Amino acid sequence: MRYDLVIFDNDGVLVDSEPISNTILAEYLTELGYPTTYDESLRDYMGAAMHRVHDIIQERTGQQLPEGFDETFHARVFAAFARELKPVAGAADLLGELVAEGVPYCVASSGTHERIRVGHRATGLDEWFEEEWVFSSEDVGRGKPAPDLFLYAAQQMGVAPERCVVIEDSPLGVAAAHAAGMDVYGFTAMTPAERLAGANGFFSKLSELPQLLA
Repeated sequence: MRYDLVIFDNDGVLVDSEPISNTILAEYLTELGYPTTYDESLRDYMGAAMHRVHDIIQERTGQQLPEGFDETFHARVFAAFARELKPVAGAADLLGELVAEGVPYCVASSGTHERIRVGHRATGLDEWFEEEWVFSSEDVGRGKPAPDLFLYAAQQMGVAPERCVVIEDSPLGVAAAHAAGMDVYGFTAMTPAERLAGANGFFSKLSELPQLLA
């Protein structure tokens, strides 16, 4: 292993949440009078913190989303997670392999701490993450593509940025990793490689990742 820390994005990389959350987001925005398709939600918001949704709606329409938007959205998402969320295929096996090899890892997600933990509990991945290995854009105030979250995670884990590798599935996440001075591998299960341009390598199954990291 040529890295001292593996930093995982969460949604779409460890838990298969992007189809669920973007379906709900597109439906909710449309319900509020901002027509949005599922594909448009993926394009504009995948990998982003909630403030990006507010910012884009404000920029495009001059209007603000209603008070309580985030709470209503998360309530709908968490209910759906409880019903149908699954881990990404191979996630537990990959984490187990890193543990066996003594490779430190953490998660750095644009989602809130609550969202991360709800997803991990629903999928059984909570057993693989100590509390101090979980980082959210809530911790730094600015989500991806700003580098703040990844730099904060590296600092808290005691690893220099250049010794870290980020595992991402969104253009915003790839941009954030580069801005942080970290290598990044693009997960193409949902996002075509051409949209993850600039990644150091690509993989379509988590079982392929150890070979890239070796």
